[in-house]
Amino acid sequence: MPVKRVAVALAALVALAACTSGAGENGENGENEDGSAAPPKPGAVRLPPRNAGFDYQIGGAYPPPAGVRVVARDRAEKPAPSLYNICYVNAFQAQPDARDDWPADLLLHDRAGKVVMDGDWDEALLDIGTPAKRERIAARINQWVDDCAAKGYDAVEPDNYDSYTRSRGLLTADDAMSFVKLLSAHAHARGLAVAQKNAVELAGFKSRTGLDFAVAEECGAYDECGAYAEAFDDRVVVIEYTDSGLEKARSGFGDRLSIVRRDVQVSTPGDAGYVRE
Repeated sequence: MPVKRVAVALAALVALAACTSGAGENGENGENEDGSAAPPKPGAVRLPPRNAGFDYQIGGAYPPPAGVRVVARDRAEKPAPSLYNICYVNAFQAQPDARDDWPADLLLHDRAGKVVMDGDWDEALLDIGTPAKRERIAARINQWVDDCAAKGYDAVEPDNYDSYTRSRGLLTADDAMSFVKLLSAHAHARGLAVAQKNAVELAGFKSRTGLDFAVAEECGAYDECGAYAEAFDDRVVVIEYTDSGLEKARSGFGDRLSIVRRDVQVSTPGDAGYVRE
């Protein structure tokens, strides 16, 4: 979903780096000779092509336009034939129509006992604040990952990695990374690559999390494309929601990254608000 911006304190990032530097900065997955993170199982997952035609179809599937080689679709949809397909999964929040499907204790509650919501999308945050809860939530999300693999997707996109920034301080970046690492390990075992969705401040920790490439919303608009490109060796798919963001992304990275302009609702052709460039 469209990215939400928050201020990230430099001190917090410095502390986070210090806490994790001894816990796998060289990576549980090893390194290539040039120091970049190696895949957890070389040859087991297929990474998206660089600088390829891209379409973001999480609001509904439709025939990909000519020249498209990479498509992202919701997990309920089938992958597009003969293309590189990314399976969208809302992994850190409960969608409005699915909130009641979650055990109450797996929804994040504030100190007054109220469920913490992402107000922009009316989604309850999942409580990934303890190892036990992370394991229980991952077990449910990984069933969806299994379905993505069974349908023939190449990769999975766990959305709302940055939800800790909307948790009113109840969740941390460390919680988010620990949780996404569980999802990455399971997806890799099923032959799926795993995308980092937004949270540019965590891109440098990919060796800890096992993430393989990035899906970045509005990195052009917010001058973040370079950070993603460096962390993921240009394996970045970019969605811009404004003409100015698209211009900035293409002017700086049009020959390196996979970039598309979509409408904020990621609607389908025929809808009044449909935009794709």
